[in-house]
Amino acid sequence: MQPLTDSPSLKTKQLPQFAVLQLSGCAGCEVSLLNANEWVQEFELVYMPLVVSAYEVPCVDVLLISGGVRSDEDLYNLKRAVRCSKKIIAVGTCAISGGVANLGNRDEVRELFMSQTERRDLPRLLPKSQPVDAFVNVDLYLPGCPPTPELFMAALFEDDEFNPSKTVCQECGRKKLKDMKPKHLTGFQSGEVLPDICLINQGYLCVGSSTRGGCRALCTRPGHPCVGCRGPSDLLIEKDSIAWLESIQRVFAALTDIPLEEIRESLLSPQLALFLFQFSDYAATGRPPRPKEKVL
Repeated sequence: MQPLTDSPSLKTKQLPQFAVLQLSGCAGCEVSLLNANEWVQEFELVYMPLVVSAYEVPCVDVLLISGGVRSDEDLYNLKRAVRCSKKIIAVGTCAISGGVANLGNRDEVRELFMSQTERRDLPRLLPKSQPVDAFVNVDLYLPGCPPTPELFMAALFEDDEFNPSKTVCQECGRKKLKDMKPKHLTGFQSGEVLPDICLINQGYLCVGSSTRGGCRALCTRPGHPCVGCRGPSDLLIEKDSIAWLESIQRVFAALTDIPLEEIRESLLSPQLALFLFQFSDYAATGRPPRPKEKVL
């Protein structure tokens, strides 16, 4: 009689393995991944410092990389991790465009930290924050700050049937009105937000019409203007900053009577710079444009 342990029905299913390499970031992407549970029975998570301790990243089928390359330690860990990973996915705004860590590119901030190079308890900062693909090849880009759990699942499962809307505006569902045209912008934290009516009609600086969809409009539905964390839509992904500025301005010209100079000044303000500047990162980096076919 064959031993029970040799029975095919009792053999453990070999799951594809994946790891999460955390570079300089906030761990928000990791939390978003943990908010999803579809992958638990289909993948084996073998490395993620937030929950799985290990000295180094093992060889895996899929490597998710979050955070930007901000220090020599980041660069070392990145190059070491990609050596035997079958598929590499850059996850979130920081990995794709620098994100919060990119604020360190300010000259005065960089000079402050670079003056402390002899301190042995901190990794030495590189001259500027760099995206992952400045050093290694990337198979897929998963933008967002952070990407939603659904986007993580679409990336991990290589779901060909996942068909996100082209823009956040299409997912929002708020009505655009022709007879409601504000004359000036409303502050981000002022005024009462009306339900079901386009935020632009209400004077809010929302860039969902130019931002790629897939996030289910989680910000705009409850009344928070889109700030562009998912990056440019496919229509703008290979164009420069002038193109996306003009695109956003055309939308405001159709839905409001707000002077274009007021809109332009606000679009270039520090409060939107963190995400909007990444719109031109896809085409104006000095490297070949990131193909839209590789951006989820």
